[in-house]
Amino acid sequence: MPQPHHDARWYVRARRRFARLDATLKGLLWSAAAGFIFSQLNALMRVLTIELDPFQTQFLRYLFGCVVMLPLVLKSGLAMYWPKSIGAQFTRGLVHCVGLWMWFAALPHVPLADMTAMGFSAPIFIMIGATLFFREPMRWDRWLAALIGFAGVLIVVAPKLSGAGGYFHLVMLASSPVFAASFLLTKMLTRNESAGVIVVWQGISVALFSLPPALLHWQPVSPLQWLGFVLCGILGSAGHYCLTRSIHVADISSTQSVRFLDLIWASFLGWLWFADVPTLSAISGGAVIALSTLWIARREARATRG
Repeated sequence: MPQPHHDARWYVRARRRFARLDATLKGLLWSAAAGFIFSQLNALMRVLTIELDPFQTQFLRYLFGCVVMLPLVLKSGLAMYWPKSIGAQFTRGLVHCVGLWMWFAALPHVPLADMTAMGFSAPIFIMIGATLFFREPMRWDRWLAALIGFAGVLIVVAPKLSGAGGYFHLVMLASSPVFAASFLLTKMLTRNESAGVIVVWQGISVALFSLPPALLHWQPVSPLQWLGFVLCGILGSAGHYCLTRSIHVADISSTQSVRFLDLIWASFLGWLWFADVPTLSAISGGAVIALSTLWIARREARATRG
């Protein structure tokens, strides 16, 4: 009987190990993977948004997200991806689209590290909403980790708010509570829908809501830009799948702290793609954020073992 290939055996062992992990640790790993993917997506989106209109870029990013997922949907059958509540899917899509309109408008004017740091304010709103609407337990250590991380965000962002371009920093910061509402709606949808269904209908609903303003600001798209949007579709679909899996397997508030690691990826990609050298405030704030992330990760691990 032929023996399985070495790579296949490694893959099977890895899946078995992952299956044995605690739900909270799985959620943290899914969330970390989503952050890494989204950091790459944000860098590519910033390039495209500088070259094209933000509304057009938003529409094409989600349109190609749908195109990338289409073969999977057709292979599995349309019935498998039909939602139990299409109204809930479009409600979530509209909320997410409002946050995206603000985010894309500010994206060309805000460095990647600053953009990522401001996005870290979303966990504060997410944890508040999860406690109020989902009755999730909110331990003191989760609050403390979030507040310390947010203090690190302020260290990074505060010097920029008083300088040129501070308006765009405020616009991007204002998108955080809107995205938090979108994530809370996603958590609600995971009770009755699979991660695949949620990701597919997010792409459909956001693309439809983004089409009218995109048509008003349409510009010619080069072949290289089309290729970039295809890659955006792949990265976006993969990132949202990881994020949805994260909030499905664990409490939404327990997985948010690991998102502060995104600043590391954003700083590196900002330097690599745009020659943005991290400032002293970015390094200091990043250190505070990293310490809070490591501390809460250790607390979560001990809590699950106990």
